[in-house]
Amino acid sequence: MIKLLKLNNFLMAAMAVALFVGSFPLPAFSANSKDNPTPVVHVGGRVDEMPRISKEEILARFPMEKHKEFMARAIANSYKAGIQYKTGGAFGAVIVDKNGNVLSDGLNHVVAQHDPTWHGEMQAIREACALLKSPKLTGCILYTSSEPCPMCLATAYWAGLDGIIYGATVADSKKYGHFDDDFIYAQLNKPVSDRAISEQSIMREEAVEVWKQYADRKDKVDY
Repeated sequence: MIKLLKLNNFLMAAMAVALFVGSFPLPAFSANSKDNPTPVVHVGGRVDEMPRISKEEILARFPMEKHKEFMARAIANSYKAGIQYKTGGAFGAVIVDKNGNVLSDGLNHVVAQHDPTWHGEMQAIREACALLKSPKLTGCILYTSSEPCPMCLATAYWAGLDGIIYGATVADSKKYGHFDDDFIYAQLNKPVSDRAISEQSIMREEAVEVWKQYADRKDKVDY
């Protein structure tokens, strides 16, 4: 009888806690992981729908000495990557918000990490997004020691950056570092059937079925 009373008391207490917790609204979670649910974030706004910010407006955002300060920091990061630590090519980057706060630094780590995607711009974008807890960097400027490659340029568009300011040109990095992006642009301009890396589709219906289920989600992320 005593054990039964204790059990009843425990159940009553548990129900009270559940009712108390249930009185607060819970955040929405995505269904991609039952063990580690991730809060769903509504991003919204495509880059092609955003008002274009001219280079004159970007340059007018800060005094030129401030722009040079940010670029000097990006170039210093390129020195660390290519000369001091030898983690990859001489590429470095910095991302700055609209108030002139440096959100992140990026160094090329392609060689050190055996990762072809670890460019300075990519690291800077990833870390700035992580800091802001958003996949968009609206209001920010990317300062990079060298003109971005196709991958980094595409990522800048995905991130919705306001602008890009670079130091060396693609021709410079090709002349002194043998970094040639021209072949990638040439491949992208070709029909899929003519590209050096073959591309083909299989199991399209099965793949599209997942997209149909994604389209039905009421909490899906909009880019």
